[in-house]
Amino acid sequence: MITINKNIILDGKHQRPILTDVFYLQNQKKKPIFIFCHGYKGFKDWGAWDLVAKACANANFFFVKFNFSHNGGTVEDPIDFPDLEAFGNNTYIKELDDLETIIDWVTSTEFDYKDEIDVSKITLIGHSRGGGIVTIKAAEDKRISKLISWAGVSDYKNRFPKGEAFELWNKNRVYYIQNGRTKQQMPHYLEFYTSFVKNEERLTISRAVKNIKTPHLIVHGTQDPTVNVQESKNIHSWNSKSELFLVDNADHVFGAKHPWVQDQMPDHLKEITLKSIDFALL
Repeated sequence: MITINKNIILDGKHQRPILTDVFYLQNQKKKPIFIFCHGYKGFKDWGAWDLVAKACANANFFFVKFNFSHNGGTVEDPIDFPDLEAFGNNTYIKELDDLETIIDWVTSTEFDYKDEIDVSKITLIGHSRGGGIVTIKAAEDKRISKLISWAGVSDYKNRFPKGEAFELWNKNRVYYIQNGRTKQQMPHYLEFYTSFVKNEERLTISRAVKNIKTPHLIVHGTQDPTVNVQESKNIHSWNSKSELFLVDNADHVFGAKHPWVQDQMPDHLKEITLKSIDFALL
């Protein structure tokens, strides 16, 4: 029986809580750890992520997933985006700090589940934008033993508005993007960009990839309409020791959607989950 503890509240470094879930088999055996980072306009309870966590727990991993502190969710409503002000104030640096808070928590001697984990075996998994976050963190944190990106981005700078759109953003200090599912107009304040510029060297994914010392798995669907598969091929080219795993005809979310009401993962998501488990056990 999997033990599931959801919505554990951690204090973030930026005056907002980080809601966290853990999934594990309570057998007091030291388990390797997965820490999962969601992507842009994502959250820990999106779609089939719980089924991924359960599959990994059944494989005797200790699985951690969390909401970035400024993803737009709240303690009262961790699903979707009730706090658009927080969403608008998010930055890549805040996400890196949130991930560091999670790693510090898991590796602390005060960790409530310390008898269930092996802190020498921490694998980061990041989806989409989260793939860039885990890549940067793995390059700079020696506590990370393995790295996996799912449909990860290769370049943050290239994803900012350009030309007239950027000029309007700079003038108005905010631009909005519509969420296709919720239809919300989601803000991005200019600090999202200025924070990147201030920290550009650290946030350059190609630089991080070239400094990766841990085993590195890159997973991507060949029919991803959101992050082109070429981005993962670029990442692979920057680290000759990385492994590129392409999933034929898979989309950006590997067949899942939100909400996901089935009790089984879609085939593509199941395939990459099993591949990630095998990779982390090598």
